[in-house]
Amino acid sequence: MREPDTDTLMFFDAFPEALSLYLFLEETLYSAFPVVNRRVHKTQISFSNRHVFACVSFARVRKKAELPKPYLVVTLGLPYPLESERVAVKSEPYPGRWTTHIVVGRTDEIDEELLGWISEAYSFSARK
Repeated sequence: MREPDTDTLMFFDAFPEALSLYLFLEETLYSAFPVVNRRVHKTQISFSNRHVFACVSFARVRKKAELPKPYLVVTLGLPYPLESERVAVKSEPYPGRWTTHIVVGRTDEIDEELLGWISEAYSFSARK
């Protein structure tokens, strides 16, 4: 696992226990896809190829008591509404584009199912 840069450390300043979970996800994305650009913003870290395909944040997509500790919210842009118990919130901000939020609390939740959805989001963002 690579060492986090200053921007990443600052992003996780309020949630330091989630940093190792994030680093596992980040390394998985870099290993799985040929082009992954990363940008650290104030409220999210976005991953893109041609366009953003996934984001990581601490968005409150469930009641605080329902969120694991630590946790990350992985947000995907998909061309369809994802039907899964793992989906915390989904919306269609414009026709044919679904924003899907998935709470991840353990590295074993960064599994083949999640990576399959991320792969679909990766392909969808590359086609836009």
